[in-house]
Formats: sequence, structure tokens, C-alpha cells
Amino acid sequence: MSAALLPDVRWRKSGRSNPNGECVELADLPDGQVAMRNSRFPTGPALVYTKAEIAAFIQGAKDGDFDDLT
Repeated sequence: MSAALLPDVRWRKSGRSNPNGECVELADLPDGQVAMRNSRFPTGPALVYTKAEIAAFIQGAKDGDFDDLT
């Protein structure tokens, strides 16, 4: 979906984000899901995930599942 269709949500990013503003932003949606967008394209596409999907992704990041990508 287009992030432009989500005007009343509060987008937030990690404090560890790139200082040039190139980062991923997340927003809680009224229906309990979570949207994700690229901060460089705030009106571009947004991916929408369930809370369970976001929780699994975050836990995987904490566990180091993606460390080989950096």
C-alpha cells in the first residue's frame, strides 16, 4: 500500500539510524498491524505486517540471525 494513504500514523525510526536520513520507519496502525516504509520515500510504498511477524523479525535481529548481512 502507499504510505501516503496512512496520514494519521506516527512514523518512528531507530536511534541507530543512518544520520543521512536513509532508514526504515515503522508505524502502529489502528487495526493492530505495523507498517514499514523507507524514510527517503515517505509517500512511497509501505509494507504492512502483523504484530506477530514484526515480533519474529525483531527477535531474529536481536538473536543475530541477520548479522551476516552487515
